[in-house]
Amino acid sequence: QVQLQESGPGLVKPSQTLSLTCTVSGGSITTSYSYSTWIRQPPGKGLEWIGYIDYSGSPVYSPSLKSRTSISRDTSKNQYTLQLRSVTPEDTAVYFCGRVNFRPAVWKTPNKNVGSWGQGTQVTVSS
Repeated sequence: QVQLQESGPGLVKPSQTLSLTCTVSGGSITTSYSYSTWIRQPPGKGLEWIGYIDYSGSPVYSPSLKSRTSISRDTSKNQYTLQLRSVTPEDTAVYFCGRVNFRPAVWKTPNKNVGSWGQGTQVTVSS
């Protein structure tokens, strides 16, 4: 059973970089055809893809966030990290990390009923 846990600051100032880490247990992030993902849910809105890093270490980002996003990994710790630069209050959301066994269509709405997901972490962007 794969388990995931998000960690990072709950409050970020505007224009700064949001950085979150996902720690994975019960399965390696390098397992073939596994995809380590990030999604978010702003208050009162639906789920949104941020991006993913695949089993070979290649990242893919949502077109709407691509210019501000980096996803990287540390295979020795079985962790992967999200960095979202130049944040604004519109980036306030609950952020989830998750693992799926199919290549995500980042232009579509995520489905948290498929795959394994962390419990989510609230990040607020405010001065």
